[in-house]
Amino acid sequence: MNFDIEFMDWRKIPSLAGLRAFEAVARRRSYSAAARELNVTEAAVRQHLRGLEDFFGLSLVHRSGRGIALSDPGQKLAASVASGFETLLSGIEDLQRDDALRPLKIALTPAFAENWLMPRLGRFWAEHPEIETELAPSLRLVDLKSDGVDLAIRYGHGNWPGTRAELLASAEYLVVATADLMAGRTAASLAELRDLPWLFEDSRREHQVWAAERGIDFHAAQNRFYPTNSLVLSAVRAGYGLSLQARALVERDLQAGALIQVFSEDPGTLGYYMVTLPEPRAKLKVLLRWLKAAA
Repeated sequence: MNFDIEFMDWRKIPSLAGLRAFEAVARRRSYSAAARELNVTEAAVRQHLRGLEDFFGLSLVHRSGRGIALSDPGQKLAASVASGFETLLSGIEDLQRDDALRPLKIALTPAFAENWLMPRLGRFWAEHPEIETELAPSLRLVDLKSDGVDLAIRYGHGNWPGTRAELLASAEYLVVATADLMAGRTAASLAELRDLPWLFEDSRREHQVWAAERGIDFHAAQNRFYPTNSLVLSAVRAGYGLSLQARALVERDLQAGALIQVFSEDPGTLGYYMVTLPEPRAKLKVLLRWLKAAA
């Protein structure tokens, strides 16, 4: 659509609330019926009409018997207002229709997508074939509005201003390894595991902090580093070393016996949160309920 008007001079347009009240009165031919439709008082409707008449300096309605009728100027304005509102409604419905057909865009880390969401998402597709989803795995922190993201699964404490955050999965930290690597060995503390190789995601700052706080030499010669957590997990499953992981990312490995839990910590409020705008659309609410149940 081309817009030929360079700018809208709103000084030439009366109150939109007044126009809305006038449209209802013109259609209903009744102040009280218009008030009920708009869920306002009849006095408010009459006040809006007086404001419009003052704006134009014209009489728009007059009493006719037990009802009201439109003056000639009122009839012209009613036709223009009805046409304008119909055009506006059509544009809104087109936009809503396009939005309803758009897939739900989900932003999350590659590791969470691979290890937590993808093994479950097939069931959601089977139960809700009418709802399309689009995954956007990335380590980048997205902006829900500007990036057109419906749902972001974020790691943290759930305090992101201007959003609605609900805990999806606890981020309880576990130290995991294969049973073969541990060879029956147990440890009462992490200090007893310093001699074993540790596997880290090299760009993950929280791993470095965690290791330093617990007396583990992050840069020890036997330790290995990988560019993504997915590669770290693959290396752990292959028996190359120990790894610090959130329970949500390794629970399937633990259940299957591919990995064993060597050590754990209380996560407090730390976890993976479902983050949306304050008013999620209807089909997103369906996905949020489903994810919460799946967790």
